[in-house]
Amino acid sequence: MHDIDCVLKSFLGDFTSSEFDVDQAFLPAEGEVVQSADHVGPLQWTQWFLGRVLGGWREGFVTIACHGRAEYRETSFILRTIIIHYTEIEPLNRFLRVGLPTHRELPPRELRDTAEEEKLDTDSHDNQAGQAALGTLLTPVRGLLLTARILGGLSGLLSIAPYVALVELGRLLLSSTPDPEHVRNITHILVATFLSQLFVHFLALTVCHFADLKLAGHIRRELITHMAQAPLSWFTATNSSRVRKAVQDDTKTLHQLIAHAPVDTTFAIISPICLVAYAFVVNWRLGLLSIATLPLYVLLQMFSMRDMGEKTAHMNQLLDHASATVVEFCDGIEVVRAFGRTNEAHSRFTQASTRFVDFFLDWIKPLLRISALSEAVVSTSVLLFVNTAVGALLVHAGHVGVVDLLTTTLISLVVPGAVLVLGGSMWSYQLAGSAAVRIRHLIDTPTLTSHNPTEQKNTPADTSVEFENVTFSYNEGITALRNVSVTIPAGSTTALVGPSGSGKSTLATMIARFNDPTSGVVRIGGVDIRDIDNLYEHVAFVLQTPHLPDLPVREIIRLAKPEATDEQVRQAAIGAHIWDEIAALPNGLDSRANLSGGQRQRLAIAQALLADRPIVILDEATTATDPEVEAEVQAALSHLAIGRTVIVIAHTATSVIGVDQVVALRDGQIVAVQSNPTHAELSSLLGAVHV
Repeated sequence: MHDIDCVLKSFLGDFTSSEFDVDQAFLPAEGEVVQSADHVGPLQWTQWFLGRVLGGWREGFVTIACHGRAEYRETSFILRTIIIHYTEIEPLNRFLRVGLPTHRELPPRELRDTAEEEKLDTDSHDNQAGQAALGTLLTPVRGLLLTARILGGLSGLLSIAPYVALVELGRLLLSSTPDPEHVRNITHILVATFLSQLFVHFLALTVCHFADLKLAGHIRRELITHMAQAPLSWFTATNSSRVRKAVQDDTKTLHQLIAHAPVDTTFAIISPICLVAYAFVVNWRLGLLSIATLPLYVLLQMFSMRDMGEKTAHMNQLLDHASATVVEFCDGIEVVRAFGRTNEAHSRFTQASTRFVDFFLDWIKPLLRISALSEAVVSTSVLLFVNTAVGALLVHAGHVGVVDLLTTTLISLVVPGAVLVLGGSMWSYQLAGSAAVRIRHLIDTPTLTSHNPTEQKNTPADTSVEFENVTFSYNEGITALRNVSVTIPAGSTTALVGPSGSGKSTLATMIARFNDPTSGVVRIGGVDIRDIDNLYEHVAFVLQTPHLPDLPVREIIRLAKPEATDEQVRQAAIGAHIWDEIAALPNGLDSRANLSGGQRQRLAIAQALLADRPIVILDEATTATDPEVEAEVQAALSHLAIGRTVIVIAHTATSVIGVDQVVALRDGQIVAVQSNPTHAELSSLLGAVHV
């Protein structure tokens, strides 16, 4: 381990006050050089330090981020990254500059992050889970696959016929008085059985490919249907690469297993068994000779295939992790460049890639020698040498004939190829198991369900919104809302205020079922939102960062109402104060423009206007705009709010001026509710929650 030259003198001078309640027994002495291997260690010290300085909920985040960080340079990188994002404390920044080394290179292999290795570590349970998931996934096509295997087995049985016919034909031709009619009949049998075997094999592959198409369509439909019922927050929390990989890549990974493996593996089992059996029928000595090198090949292959399932699953997880870091880097490139941390952010991908390469090379390198040796054992030259050399001795001794030797030599050349096919099928089976786990993981994601699906859906009496004893916790156990109860009158505008992390967005988006409460009820017009048919006919929302597809402007707006006319689209754009900018584009509504943040917000407002829903959620819709654009957006929002129930997540005092009701939240709880607040009441309320 590297020494940690902690230069703590100035640090302790700034942070040993009662404000941070420093545990002196836990800290090293001033100026002490700490050996992380036998003292506190960077992990524990980092967790304690950031937990104290950053406080509260961030301690949980830091614990997750730093778990198992046993190498100091890696820890320092996390320290500086978290500080950049979460604090402006100058003494802390000074300490980081003076006391921590710069993250310039990858840590040595033996000191790399052990936490992620533990997270990515796989065992036999992962392999079993893959096979179980695969078994469940293949249920819709089991009948077709069984039919294909039967046909593949029949093809394997027919494959022996040409060899039998070849032996008989050779004996006839080498006889002293060959019968032309008999030769003709055997030739016809040879051609007929060969063509029959090809036809049956083709038919088996056709059935397999039909099963593959059926299964791929079934999986994609199930995924799309399931995702359509998933909470909207699931899409914001889920890496887009996971969904794309499941819908496209993982279904393609199953292709080899479904479209080829059932026939190939069955044929590769039946055909060699029949051929070797026939070789023994011809002559038991030649039968043994035809498989002389095969036991050694099988032993070498079995040795190389040890732990194949577990290592394949581990490899896939490392590869997925590397892919995720690429998406993460691309998604956050603006922030990364803004802080001048491009190299450090890129290093996450570099480290993930290095872990994958190291694991793969450590696994594959020893197998290369084994693979080379096993391939040599069953190579054509070795097989021909063994069979012809030993066979010549047998022919010379009068134990076998030349035709018999020729036939069994051909059989010896065919059998290893079948074994290779079995090995390839095992590999595709392992890859398909990992793909099946990822697909099942997405399919098994909890979906939004009706509160009481047996009852008829209800229609809200009005557009009032009521939260009754609502509590919500994320899967990680983080409680975002605690026992929240508030009523938003129909036709009113209510502002939710509070510091970042207070639960404003979580509470507001719950109306649109981004998440359902862990406990409690959300009602619209007196009806539980889980029992409202077509909820989104009642609710629209404008998010802080609208995600708009790459479509012409007309089609983007029309997404809210596909049957809308061009005039209705134009009126919605006028109401959203963006028509003039659209009209100025080269192709007007048909333009695919590179829109600014304010323009995207106003397009989202135009969508909400066109949808004409009675309840509108505005999630931080003006926090990222300049004054001119904000004025345009505010005017558009004012137009949108007319005659509707509006819930606004507000971050600035100007956003709450003129609202009918203000709900102040802090730490997931309501601290105050004020109707028609005066300027003084509003200032006091905002000050109480530090807005």
